[in-house]
Amino acid sequence: MVIVHLSAECYPMAKAGGLGDVVGALPKYQNNMGDSAMVVMPMYKTPFLLNNEWEVQFKGNSPLGTWVFDYTIIKEKSGKLGYELYLVDILGLLDRPKIYGYSDDTDRFMGYQIAVVDWLAHWEQLPDLIHCHDHQAALVPFMMRHCDAYQRLQNIKTVLTIHNAQYHGSMGWEKTALLPKWDLWKKGLLEWDDCVNSLATGIKCADKVTTVSKTYMLQLTHQSNGLETLFENERNKCVGILNGIDNELWNPATDPMIPFHYTVEDVIAGKQKNKAAICEKYNLAITKPLIVFIGRFVGEKAADVLPGAIQHALDKTNCGANFLVIGTGDTAIESALNYLVQLYPGNYNTYIGYDEKIGHEAYAAADFLLMPSRVEPCGLNQMYALRYGTIPMVRDTGGLHDTVIDMGDTGGFGIRFIHANEQDIVYSIERAISVFQDKNQMSKMIQLAMNIDHSWNAVVHDYKNVYESIT
Repeated sequence: MVIVHLSAECYPMAKAGGLGDVVGALPKYQNNMGDSAMVVMPMYKTPFLLNNEWEVQFKGNSPLGTWVFDYTIIKEKSGKLGYELYLVDILGLLDRPKIYGYSDDTDRFMGYQIAVVDWLAHWEQLPDLIHCHDHQAALVPFMMRHCDAYQRLQNIKTVLTIHNAQYHGSMGWEKTALLPKWDLWKKGLLEWDDCVNSLATGIKCADKVTTVSKTYMLQLTHQSNGLETLFENERNKCVGILNGIDNELWNPATDPMIPFHYTVEDVIAGKQKNKAAICEKYNLAITKPLIVFIGRFVGEKAADVLPGAIQHALDKTNCGANFLVIGTGDTAIESALNYLVQLYPGNYNTYIGYDEKIGHEAYAAADFLLMPSRVEPCGLNQMYALRYGTIPMVRDTGGLHDTVIDMGDTGGFGIRFIHANEQDIVYSIERAISVFQDKNQMSKMIQLAMNIDHSWNAVVHDYKNVYESIT
């Protein structure tokens, strides 16, 4: 089966979150299973673009409203990723350093999708399936079926995977002028709540819709930022498939980004060495449990309650733990987190920014990973933590519910709490300190964690079943 993945992100080319990790791994494992999967994404000016060799595959042009733009499709030459990676280059529109955050993002991703569909229409042998990821690619199923120039594509099956339903790609009706000529009788497929809603359009037009965990799929019927009734109406074609992780990339025995390697057999000694290195780097006390937060400083991740919760916990436990907070986002949250460094030297530190290596080092060194998310469709961080023998402390929602069993339950290896507030976080921190002091229980939980398999090997079969149900 020939599968084309369309996404705004794909690690290592460009990543802002879990979407990049998923799209960077899933096609590799699909190819290992015998399919032919590839990724087509926008071309950004990232280090990966500049440090690798590319070859031109196609040149074309297409209208974006009254502007007829030229586009170029380039392909990564080495094939080292385990799948073919294609980039869409539109001069002046996509060739920028950042993935998101520009005032014309609507036009940028509209141009990307139009270029992809236009290129596909030129293929001599059409693919079997187009797999779209999030709203930045969600208009593709509509264009393939209802834009006059692309009727050759109308019988190709499509799947839409929703990684975060809080972001819809909504736009005013004037933006429909950017689309290639389309069947005006199909206006209702574009509309939701008096706007053009890209995600809603994808849900209506795709042959199958998946989300990244079973619990999140259930939650979307009552928590999807205004699309609740749509998910209820389309529930028969929706399915939740838990994400996997790339066990080759996330492997403490071989990870080139961590200073000391270890396996489940020598995990305690290995983690202690990594912990010593990071505690020295960030001026933290090695004898205390190290609790790490890694993520964006946004409301979805409950980052706004972190400063108060950490301060409360350090005061209440008389600095019984160390904290390292890694991430970037809301500047007010960044300032509040940075201020704590002055209050608790030796027990707290921050790294403001995104750095893949520092993230890997933190997973290998930390005793606990804190994820108090208000919304977590799947969550990959807790899976990375388990792989490195780091105990996840998570709010009981979405994929966190599906992947973490509380230590008080049979077979438990983590800490779960109900509310994304200071009280529940502080109570969970107290539980973490208590289990850290019980070396036997801590060791048992680490052993359980590291023996859990969240690799893509099992997940690709679930996607295969979805594909075969429509093809």
